[in-house]
Amino acid sequence: MAAHILLLVLLSLTSTLIHAYDPSPLQDICVADLKSAVFVNGRVCKDPKLAKADDFFFEGLDKPGNTSNNVGSAVTTVFVDQMAGLNTLGISLVRIDYAPYGETSPHTHPRATEILTVLEGTLYVGFVLSNQNNNTLISKVLNKGDVFVFPIGLIHFQANIGHIPAIAIAAFNSQNPGIITIANSVFGSNPPISDKVLAKAFQVDKKVIDYLEAQFWVNP
Repeated sequence: MAAHILLLVLLSLTSTLIHAYDPSPLQDICVADLKSAVFVNGRVCKDPKLAKADDFFFEGLDKPGNTSNNVGSAVTTVFVDQMAGLNTLGISLVRIDYAPYGETSPHTHPRATEILTVLEGTLYVGFVLSNQNNNTLISKVLNKGDVFVFPIGLIHFQANIGHIPAIAIAAFNSQNPGIITIANSVFGSNPPISDKVLAKAFQVDKKVIDYLEAQFWVNP
């Protein structure tokens, strides 16, 4: 009997982990009411009778983003804020444009796994496993038509290693995957993290931290 109870508990925990992403919808559609001031985990639904085709439509993903910034990349998002009909569907995507030798700096998505497809150019991509797995780097050079997946929550990056612009499309299993850019978060937090704390953490002189904190950090 005890073995059966233990098995049920383990299955319950496994089920919880499997569904620990965006919750499954409980109705046909839940178009986000983007004007609602109510805070919920996700977005408030508007009356389904008021839904229209434009709630499930986005145009402009064919247009390149402006990559004239410090990191040489631009991300065009199609999240729930851009397509209200994505609400509760647990999916979204982005277009990423890279200038020659541009990159998306090391970052994480706390709520989603990312799968990336290269449309043009050559990218060097990778992600880093956690401390318990020796911070192993898993990396690959991708060409047009190649696909790579970045597991949820792990630090990852993409860099254009070609002398021509590159384009990729990435999809996420969340309507709002979130992004934490490592350099921005550590050196560009508001208010700043103590430079003494960071100097000790990175084992560098405090002047190095002061210099890094003084930079203009670009969100990808």
